[in-house]
Amino acid sequence: MTVNTPNPGSTSDVTGERADLLAALAQSRHFLRFTTRDLTDEQAGTRTTASELTLGGLIKHVAQMERNWVDFILQGPSAMKDFTAMTEADLAEFTDGFRLLPGETLAGVLAEYEEAAKRTDEVVVTLPDLDVDHPLPAAPWFRPGERRSARRVLLQLIAETSQHAGHADIIRESLDGAKSMG
Repeated sequence: MTVNTPNPGSTSDVTGERADLLAALAQSRHFLRFTTRDLTDEQAGTRTTASELTLGGLIKHVAQMERNWVDFILQGPSAMKDFTAMTEADLAEFTDGFRLLPGETLAGVLAEYEEAAKRTDEVVVTLPDLDVDHPLPAAPWFRPGERRSARRVLLQLIAETSQHAGHADIIRESLDGAKSMG
């Protein structure tokens, strides 16, 4: 499989495993972004379920999650927060990452997501080895001593983006009946 990367400045064609990873990630991103079509900022910030999640907040969260994991690929665990030592300020910042704050717009978070996606795609294309790995940072959801390769991080990005696209589809359908599929 050959795909054109979103940033032709870094390379024009990628093949094999990297093309497959980029294509899967692009598809997941598309479905997530698609749930926000034709929405106002107010709608993008509206809760429609028992969850605190909003469409704008999901886009914002996925962009940040993608940036964090790419930093991990490039720099190792020091690039990520130590979740075992979170302060109240850290928790507030983390929570704010799931919602549109005053002054933030859907267009703004979509643009940030696009920038995060371009960076990720460039790393996938240019990383010398997808087997490069690092120990995971301290967090209650990681086993002590566990490591992640760049490949596994990319698979996780695909899974998390797909999962959040499903959440977004439910939120959107609850908002105005629109669906991504069906």
